[in-house]
This record gives sequence, C-alpha cells and structure tokens, in this order.
Amino acid sequence: MAEDNTHFGYQTIAESQKAAKVAQVFHSVASRYDVMNDLMSAGLHRVWKAFTISRAAVRPGMKVLDIAGGTGDLARAFAKQAGSQGEVWLTDINDSMLRVGRDRLIDDGVVLPCAVCDGEHLPFASNYFDRVTVAFGLRNMTHKDRALAEMTRVLKPGGKLLVLEFSKIAAPLAPVYDWYSFKVLPWLGQKVAGDADSYRYLAESIRMHPDQETLKAMLGEAGLSRVQFFNLSAGLTALHEGVKLG
Repeated sequence: MAEDNTHFGYQTIAESQKAAKVAQVFHSVASRYDVMNDLMSAGLHRVWKAFTISRAAVRPGMKVLDIAGGTGDLARAFAKQAGSQGEVWLTDINDSMLRVGRDRLIDDGVVLPCAVCDGEHLPFASNYFDRVTVAFGLRNMTHKDRALAEMTRVLKPGGKLLVLEFSKIAAPLAPVYDWYSFKVLPWLGQKVAGDADSYRYLAESIRMHPDQETLKAMLGEAGLSRVQFFNLSAGLTALHEGVKLG
C-alpha cells in the first residue's frame, strides 16, 4: 500500500521521513537556538512566552506538561509557580534540544523531570495534567490532529491546553514579512548558526501551518471547549487555548 505524504516546508515527502528531517533541523540549531530566537524576533519571543505563562495561570501544586519545550523557557516559569508540591515535565522529541534545556535549567538550580517523547504519542496517563503547553512545536508535527487529541487526553477535566505558534500575519504586513522570512532569515541563520537551510525550512513551515481560525476549529475537534485565540504582534504569532470539560 502506498505511503501517505506530508509537508516538510514546501516539499512533499513521505510521512515516514518527516520526523527525521525535522530532527536534523533542531540537532543543527540547538546550541544557537536561543540566540537566533532573540535575533530573528528582536526579543519578541520573550514577550509572547510571558503572555502564554500569564494565561496558563499555574498555581502551587499543579501538574504541567510542556511539549516541544526545547530550551526550557516555559518549564522554568511553571516550576517556580507550581512550587515544590507541583510537577512540571519538560519534554521534546529532539534529544539535542532537550539536553540544552535540561542543562540550562540545572545551571539555574531548577531540576525537573525531562523526557524525550513524541507529541503524537504521549507516554502519560489520561486525565493527569492541569496544564499542557506547546510553544512553536505544533507546526513541526506530522499529524497535528493526533497531537492535539493526545494533549487533550492527558489533561484533567477542567485543565487547559495552550498552543503558542506562528500564525497568519495581518495582510498589510505580509509583503515585508515575506521578504524578511525568505531573504533575511536564511542569511541570519547562516551567519549565526551556520545553517541557512534550517531557517529557510522555518519560514516555509510557518506558511504551511493552519491559520488562526483553522487551528481554533482543530482544538474544538480534539474535544476542547471554550476555545479562543489571541493574536500577538499583528498575528505574527497567536496563542490558542481550550479547556477540557469532561
């Protein structure tokens, strides 16, 4: 039987190839990931993450799962809020990114459980977490609907999923954004991280990701209620959230 295809940026590839290709991107950029984030967003990624943290409203004793948590920005904040009675997991499918995140947390005196795991097949019990977050990771997943269903499964009733992701920017800004994405970003990636191709993929993957309304509908189809989104920086990114009611 013929294998299904999917997208890797603008390329059409076999589904079985995507995870390895995405993994190679992040193996390549892991050591310079935070530096590049600051440069390519002019530091705005910190503002977007701070807004996500505020909307998560983690309280002492909560259980939190951060998926595709990379270098640990969200997990660090959640650990402080959840306190010693809480439980915060930092996970990523890419071991290079996870090692960078774990080491930086340890350097800051924060010791958390860390696990390499696939967002489409989460190794956690159902109805376990109060909050599940994924920041800039959903667009790299092959089956986004399957991943959202898994995130919903591990949430407790009353728990909240938060998805921070690049989205569809306001139309008047699109020409400038396209120029920056396809001209400046690969050049910056080459200069700083020694890798233009990975940042070209980043620009392409953003264009292939569902827009705000489509992703909102997908959260509803995954079984979440009270789904809403917040456009950040004119839609350059958007924070989607939904609550599991039953």
